[in-house]
Amino acid sequence: MTALLEARHLSKVFGGGLFSRQRTYALLDFSLRVDAQPPSITAIVGESGSGKTTLARLLLGLVAPTQGEVVYLGKTINSMTASERRTFRRDVQVIFQDPYDAYNPFYKVDHVLGKPISNFHLASSKREARDLMAQALEAVGLRPADTLGRYPHQLSGGQRQRIMVARALIAKPRLIIADEPVSMVDASLRATVLGNLRTLKRDFGISLLYITHDLTTAYQISENIIVLYGGSVAEAGDVELVVPQPKHPYTQLLIGSIPSPNPRHRWTPRRVSGDVSPQVGAIDSCRFAARCPSAMPRCWEKHPPLFRTDEHRVVACYLYDRAPLTEAEVMDEVFVR
Repeated sequence: MTALLEARHLSKVFGGGLFSRQRTYALLDFSLRVDAQPPSITAIVGESGSGKTTLARLLLGLVAPTQGEVVYLGKTINSMTASERRTFRRDVQVIFQDPYDAYNPFYKVDHVLGKPISNFHLASSKREARDLMAQALEAVGLRPADTLGRYPHQLSGGQRQRIMVARALIAKPRLIIADEPVSMVDASLRATVLGNLRTLKRDFGISLLYITHDLTTAYQISENIIVLYGGSVAEAGDVELVVPQPKHPYTQLLIGSIPSPNPRHRWTPRRVSGDVSPQVGAIDSCRFAARCPSAMPRCWEKHPPLFRTDEHRVVACYLYDRAPLTEAEVMDEVFVR
């Protein structure tokens, strides 16, 4: 079966030009396959600077990879015709992180929702366009009568972000890349937005790549998870395995940084030392070696491959070198379907 969207050995390096010889390795040899069916929700998590947003921009075709390629329905996006690129733009939508910056304050909500309708010729009349807007708003729990005709400053942050979800839904996409969609929303409204995202998969058959630094929401919404560190995959697989029982030292560090909700449990976060900017410098060694309490000499000599420690998990760590190897390009074989 032809994949809906594929990342094949993607790498992105910034710098290294005439005026800046220092190179920043934002993403290294990343591969991922999103199948057309069944619809899925895959979380991509990591701390700031781990390469999450760079990956999103590469998948959307907003920046060109240094190495590798992005393939949509069997064709690389940089070789598409104008018609094929239009189809790609419709089928792969995005929800941006900041609902405050995603709006032009001079335009009403109608303009935001009407743009994809006009761009992709989704309606033959103004009335039909209005009906599409109303249906999309109702799908995310907003009343059209209370929303249409208003300016962004007249809406709450939660309303603005749900309108971004509605805008993506109007195009009837097959995949939505959601880049930190709840990080700028109050905690009381996060459950609502997450519920909207689940609805996209359940009711409309849309797959999602959910990009976040928040492991809690990633665990709530996704079926599979990919943990990035320094632009490389640290651990990936079934979210029910990776989050409750992390194997990679970096994933363990992330989980350990989450305070317990039980006030009787004393929370003692793990402290690590070392370079916190692994994107700068050599790429041959493990990206986490400088901060890892379990680092071995071989970690500095060669970046570890992916070891399949469980049926539905791979870990890039030499602590598990007795497990079978998995090639990066078929990492998704461990995902639950």
